[in-house]
Amino acid sequence: MYAIVATGGKQYKVRKGEVLRIEKISGEVGSPVSFDQVLMVADGDAVSIGQPALDGAAVTARIVEQGKAGKMIVFKYKRRKRYRRKQGHRQSFTAVKIDAISV
Repeated sequence: MYAIVATGGKQYKVRKGEVLRIEKISGEVGSPVSFDQVLMVADGDAVSIGQPALDGAAVTARIVEQGKAGKMIVFKYKRRKRYRRKQGHRQSFTAVKIDAISV
């Protein structure tokens, strides 16, 4: 059984017991989280698709980690103009473990 959920402007395919890194959401490590915007649920041959989301469907999870991803380097350069700009960025994330998918 798997589901497609939307959070943080992205869509994720989730299964029970899976650990998933999503955009940062507020909450302490160990606290429960519920994703109400479930776009699709598939259980074997039975597939339910929402228009755009399924009514009454939810995916429950708990927060495993709050952290920052590795550093990304943003480098701008214009040849022959002595223009160079270097900037770093670390994106915040939340790791969640999927507990249950309910329809």
